[in-house]
Parts: sequence; C-alpha cells; structure tokens
Amino acid sequence: MSTFIQLHLLTSYPPSNLNRDDLGRPKTAVMGGKTRLRVSSQSLKRAWRTSDLFESALGGHIGKRTKKMGIEIYKKLCEKGVTENKAKEFAKKIVEFFGATESADKDKPLKDLESSQLVHYNQSEINALHVLADKIAREDKLDMEELKKLVTKRYDVDIAMFGRMLTGKEVVKVTGDPEAAVQVAHAITVHEVAVEDDYFTAVDDLNMGEEDMGAAHIGETEFGAGVFYLYLCINRNLLIENLGGDKELADKALAALVGAAAKVAPTGKQNSFASRARTSYMLAEKGNDQPRSLAVAFLKPVKGEDMLEIAVKELEKRRDNFDKVYGPCAEGFRTINAETGDGKLTDIIKYVTE
Repeated sequence: MSTFIQLHLLTSYPPSNLNRDDLGRPKTAVMGGKTRLRVSSQSLKRAWRTSDLFESALGGHIGKRTKKMGIEIYKKLCEKGVTENKAKEFAKKIVEFFGATESADKDKPLKDLESSQLVHYNQSEINALHVLADKIAREDKLDMEELKKLVTKRYDVDIAMFGRMLTGKEVVKVTGDPEAAVQVAHAITVHEVAVEDDYFTAVDDLNMGEEDMGAAHIGETEFGAGVFYLYLCINRNLLIENLGGDKELADKALAALVGAAAKVAPTGKQNSFASRARTSYMLAEKGNDQPRSLAVAFLKPVKGEDMLEIAVKELEKRRDNFDKVYGPCAEGFRTINAETGDGKLTDIIKYVTE
C-alpha cells in the first residue's frame, strides 16, 4: 500500500472574493516577485468538511468545532432539573477538561462556560457528553474518570484528516493530539493578478424620484479572477491509524476529500459573485517516496490567452523533470482534464482508494 497520495489541482475562478483579509480584500501572496490571489488552506478545509458532499458521504463521522459546548451542557442540565449554580459548576469542569475557559463577564453570565479556543469534538464524544449530563442530573455529581473514558483515540474523519489542535492538558493526556493526515497548501494563482474595485449602488424601490434622484446606498467591494494551483498531500497510513484502523472508513474519507477538492468552492461572497467552479485539471499520484509540491512550475507567472492549457503543460513538465533528476516520486498517477474531456473523477477516486 502506498503511503502518500498527492493531489495537484488547477481550478479557474471567475471574478470573486472567496477568502477575505482583515480589510475585506481578497487574500494575496507574492511569489516569483509577482502578486497572486490566494485562498487559505483553512478556508478550503472548512468548505470541504462542512459541505453537503462530506455530510452525505460521511454523516455520523464528522465532528463539531465549537467554543460553546459548555453552554449546551449547562442548558441540558438545567432542563433536567439541576439548579443553575450546580449546572454551571458541572459544565465548567467538563469544558476545562478540554481546555481553558473564557474569563467571566458580568454582561454575559455564561461567558466563562465558553472555551477560550475552538475545540473539535468527535461526534461520539458529543453523544457521550449528553449521556453524561443525564447521569449527572440523576446522581448530582460528576465522576471525572467517566469523563476521561468518553474521549477516544479513534477520531472522526475531519479530525483524523486535519488535526484537533488542542492545548487542554487533561484531554491531551488521555487522547494525545493527533497529527493531521492531510496537508493542504494555500491555493495561489498561476499568474500575476491585480485586485480590482467594484463600485456599486442600490436604489430605493419606493423612491419615485420626485425629490431625491440619488442612490439609497453606495458601496465598494474588491475582487479578482484567476487559475489557482492547489496541492494536497495525504498520509494514507496515518489516516487509517487516526481512524482506529478502519480502512473502509479511510477509503470513504479519501473519496469524499477528492470529490470535495474537485467540486466544492469556498463560500465567501458567493451571493455576490456566484463564483462556484469545478477543477479543470487534477493530477493524482501514489507512492512511498518523499512528497513534493509542484508549485515551482508557476514561480514564473503564466502568461497568454490559453493560461489553463499552458499551466497544465508547465505542471506536467515540472513533474517529469523532477522525476528525471530525483527518480520517480510516485509509483503511478492518474489525471483528469475537463478542458480536453480526458479522464473521469470516478477513476481518480478508484485509483487513490484501491
């Protein structure tokens, strides 16, 4: 079985603002001395793991990332007849097991039941916490040993893939902090870009223009368009390990990830731009040698009217050149090319899961 699966994707997005910085502008990066549009790996991973595609393929094996689990437990305990003070005490102890909590806030009475960091909970842990809350309500006590037993080293798919990133000392003692089995690069355009401004107005439908002919609203937003290169590296053995040795579930996860990477776009400003896109080209590789990104193919920005076609040629040339210099990185590969109509996504999925 091959240890590493590498995916290289070229996806063309029309005018869009998929992933914004703190000023609301499309994120960018400088590569090869030129400005490129960028979509962060965090944005991509969230779009994939919260997509309908992931839910339909992996429902029941997807966790929840939240700071508000303590508030949910508190409310459940109160519904079961536990006094507010005791419910708060129990809920806080449970949340503190997973990490530090926020400071108390007189204007937000339940603020100190929120985690100070986002905590990724397994679905099994969420279910077990609800069962534990029922037992606490019946017995009016919290057994910390039972709390330790409900957490598990068999992670849900999204945690197994992308990691948990917990700093809570107690839970890490029990479960450890799993190394992410999937590494996702920031997607960048293969060519130079200029972020553009969209000046827009809105008209009041009930304004008949008798007194004021002006717009009711004036705004400005920024956007860009381009062909993005995206790289993913999947450690198949680590994914199976993180899933408790469940190879069947690992294959389902791989299939869902490949499908999502090819078909699911980040949701930023979609109502304004409808910039949903499917990947035009995908190269999938399998092997045991040290993985490598092919981003260097675009160190020199692609130019010309046939950017996608040129980008495919540059990507494949760099793959072949690396293999000539270092020897084959992969035991084999598969491609799909929507520009030429070659290959099928189902064949890629079959290849990475077999």
